This record gives sequence, C-alpha cells and structure tokens, in this order.
Amino acid sequence: MPLFLDIHRVPGASSEDLRKAHMADLDVQKKHRVDYRKYWFDQKCGKAFCLVEAPDAEAAMAVHRESHGLVAEKIIEIDPDLAEGFLGGGMVNDAGAAMVPGSRDQYDNAVRSVLFTDLVGSTEMAQRMGDQAAFDLLSVHDRIVREAVEASHGKVIKHTGDGIMAVFVSPVSAVKCACRIQEAVRAAQADEATPAFAIRIGASAGEPIERDNDFFGTTVNLAARLCAAAKPGTVLVTNGIAELCLGKGMRFADLKRVTIRGFDEKIGTREVMISC
Repeated sequence: MPLFLDIHRVPGASSEDLRKAHMADLDVQKKHRVDYRKYWFDQKCGKAFCLVEAPDAEAAMAVHRESHGLVAEKIIEIDPDLAEGFLGGGMVNDAGAAMVPGSRDQYDNAVRSVLFTDLVGSTEMAQRMGDQAAFDLLSVHDRIVREAVEASHGKVIKHTGDGIMAVFVSPVSAVKCACRIQEAVRAAQADEATPAFAIRIGASAGEPIERDNDFFGTTVNLAARLCAAAKPGTVLVTNGIAELCLGKGMRFADLKRVTIRGFDEKIGTREVMISC
C-alpha cells in the first residue's frame, strides 16, 4: 500500500496528548485498512508528523477523524526510500513516537539538516586529466565524504554526479561533518600522488514538508543552491543552522543576506570557520 506523511498543527499540545491521540488511531485503524506506524513531535513549534500506510489519503484521514478529530492540515504520498533516508528508521518508544537516535527521552522533531558537496571543476578536470584520472579523484571525494558522514552520524541519500547529498538529525553533526570533509581534503593535498582539488559545501535545515506537496523540497533546494554559491574549499550554511549551533564551540563568519535563485527573499547565510 502507499505510504503517506501528514502534518498537524497542535499548538499547546503535550507529549501525553500526542501519545493518547496515536493510541486512539491504533484502536480504529484496522477497519480502515490503515497502519499508523509512528509520529514525530515538535512541541516547541506545535507541530506533529505521522507516517502512515493506507489505501489512500482519505482512509488515513478517516482514522484521525474518527479517533480524535485532529485532522491533518496536509497529507502527501511519499516514496518509502525517501522516508527512510530523510527521517530514518530511528527508535520508537512504546507510544509510537520517534525518538532522537541514541536518546530514550528526547523526541525527534522531524527537523533535518541537508548537506550537499560538490567537487569543484570536475568537468574541466575530465578534459584536462582524462576520464580515468578524473574518476579516480571523484572516488577520493566520495571516500572522504562518506567517511565523514558516517563519523558524524549522518546518512548519504544519493550521489549527484560530482557530489553527494547527505542528511542529519542534528545541525551540529552536519557542520562537524562539513569541517571533517574540508580538513580531510586539506590532508589529501599532502599526498603527491593526489592532484590538488577542492570541495564546496552547502547546508540548510527544515521540516520534512515544505511547500507544493514536495517532500523536503525547499530545504533540499536551498542546500543545493548554497553549495553552488559557496567558494571552493568553504562551507556555506543558513543562518538558522548557525543559530542552532550556538554554544557548541563552532565559529561562523558574519551574517550575509544574499539573493539565491528560486527564492523570493534574500537568504541569511554564514560561512563556517573550518577550525570547528
């Protein structure tokens, strides 16, 4: 059956309120042939997200309507691989709530940080060095990025041809990963067998539903745009990520508001000081 993700606005709701609502869903879901698997709760923002397998969106909504009346503001069908990739398998408590990986008492709020890398000048390298040499250098990039993502408890989502897209539960982990990547690239330059190369990195954070029924669309698009805007060898993140890293010993350049293609308003950006 199709898999859906819905979004609820629940200002003032508590974790106990969400637990009771989810349990009520479980009591009536079978007759609608629906399976509410788990939910994410962002108490600070007053939002909840439910992952549900159902014959169609209306069947999923019917369960909410009958069990507690808290009908979702929006529901979209999603690719199971996207759900697993972005939101992760994660731990679920006895009430069906998703928990932050490694934590037994911290609710996962479904906010994710998305990171893109780009091997600078990859097309020109292929023309100058030959396809095999360029491919070997791309393999070095891939190894560095994948090792850094794994060490930072992130997940690689896909290869973009000359870069990699990864997702993190924690913005701190995303920034630490970016720093690891750039430090590893610098270390690789000391190897005379490896030609000089540079990687640019961009990252943004957001909720799994953004706009136009596009799962993680705006967050992903912005991260990709920031990667393209970053200077070679640097990391460019949204001001939101920088603020979420306050008190974590990381340093960022001054705020700059820049025009990003595809976005109506200027975006607040900060460059990461790689010594983090």
